[in-house]
Amino acid sequence: MSERESMEYDVVIVGAGPAGLAAAIRLKQLAEERGRELSVCILEKGSEVGAHILSGAVVDPIAVNELLPDWKELDSPLTVPVTENHHWVLGKRSKWELPHALMPPFMNNKGTYTLSLGNFCRWLAGIAEGMGVEIFPGFAAAEVLFNADGSVKGVATGDMGVARDGTHKPEYQPGMELHAKYTFLAEGARGHLTKETIRLFDLVANVQPQVYGIGLKELWDFDPDKHFAGRVIHTQGWPLDDAWGGGFLYHQANHQVALGFVVALNYRNPYLSPFEEFQRWKTHPAIRAILEGGRRVSYGARAINEGGWQSVPKLTFPGGALIGCSAGFVNVPRIKGSHTAMKSGMLAAEAAFDAIAADRAGDELSAYPDALEQSWVAKELKKVRNVEPAVAKFGATWGTLWAGADMWMRQLRIGLPYTFRHHADHTRLWRKDQVAPIDYPKPDGVISFDRLSSVFLSNTNHEEDQPIHLTLRDPDIPIGHNLPLYDEPAQRYCPAGVYEVVETEGGGHRFQINAQNCVHCKTCDIKDPTQNINWVVPEGGGGPNYPNM
Repeated sequence: MSERESMEYDVVIVGAGPAGLAAAIRLKQLAEERGRELSVCILEKGSEVGAHILSGAVVDPIAVNELLPDWKELDSPLTVPVTENHHWVLGKRSKWELPHALMPPFMNNKGTYTLSLGNFCRWLAGIAEGMGVEIFPGFAAAEVLFNADGSVKGVATGDMGVARDGTHKPEYQPGMELHAKYTFLAEGARGHLTKETIRLFDLVANVQPQVYGIGLKELWDFDPDKHFAGRVIHTQGWPLDDAWGGGFLYHQANHQVALGFVVALNYRNPYLSPFEEFQRWKTHPAIRAILEGGRRVSYGARAINEGGWQSVPKLTFPGGALIGCSAGFVNVPRIKGSHTAMKSGMLAAEAAFDAIAADRAGDELSAYPDALEQSWVAKELKKVRNVEPAVAKFGATWGTLWAGADMWMRQLRIGLPYTFRHHADHTRLWRKDQVAPIDYPKPDGVISFDRLSSVFLSNTNHEEDQPIHLTLRDPDIPIGHNLPLYDEPAQRYCPAGVYEVVETEGGGHRFQINAQNCVHCKTCDIKDPTQNINWVVPEGGGGPNYPNM
């Protein structure tokens, strides 16, 4: 018999991001409107709500308007409207501004807001708790539970106080089981339980592979005379060569600028380092001119879904549903996904509430994908579904031109009867003998920085004496396979210095995992060429502690 205790809820939600919080609020709204009791809880692996949230962010308020029409009277953090919108194409030392008139109207940032998504989630969490939602930060959902018929019964949190060798420390506490009529997975991109659930229920049988980018972000403080609240700048081009991506600078509240860089993880050169590309981007004359005199105060990284509409998996399984970035609703060319994530959570909540109210709790929530298909989420994502694969297929310059033409055609409602295919990111690496190494400049400590000082600013912490949460299916692959073929790319694609190849006394090599540095970006789980690295949850509360990212 299990030593774990259990708790019963109507709906359990894994992840206190925009999707999970919107779902919880919508469930409680419906319960109040219809005079029913409905128990809802959210598990959040971060030490607090927002601790693991990282995004640019520019937020389209369309979903907030629907969920909380009076949000302006609720002390919302949506206080800085976007006032300027710039798109720069960079050469090594040049800058060319792309005229905004060349963009389809749906790419406009009019009416959007720039802010900390972490603070936005903290605000939503306060509203949810005020409505009776139970939120448990610091508890990582580590296992999916099943009923006898194979349907999902709920989740279990991870055990606390387990030593690295698997023994129980004096403070050991077994995990808790949370049972529910419906379980929503809102873990964000490449969630651990989501990946397992997709595999068990074969939810991607008829869709394209999901593809990803890695987003790296810093927060800088500026003097008021160098800060222009509401200014938004996006860049493409230099320093990337055969890889695709770009940078952003968002002038947000409190004289802070959020800046970052996104690299699509379908890149080919195993010597490429997304972190180093980000640091090099900051040395461009146009970017350096903005940053000089500022002070870096925070750093983080996170994977981003880039597959679009054709990579959205089957959204439901017996006993639950995928919502938000667990399903992959990011609009890649708009660089936005919070609004679509929230709407997916709201639609799943409505389907689940109706099923529970009608005593059909065992039914699969087919009303949810049906409603999403008819929503503005589907309409928005279908318009841009060829953008990422066009760039992957034709390269940055011609792919961008082709994607722009495709978006304009769809804006004009001229149907184009095709959808480009994706190829999984881990299949795209070339061997090291097919490419040239990349010589990155040393950081200057003023504009550009090293990885370890950056991780320090992420406030990352893990209990050191615990099982390593970055597991290897075969411990011989990093040195026996990846090193001779790819010069072990994990030591470069990780933005936190987790993976090292260390020389041994006998002249050999050893693969070292510094798991305590992990910022939970999931890049290793995505990009490892043999899919040998499997990211699983560490003890709850571990990982980064972002203040307002």
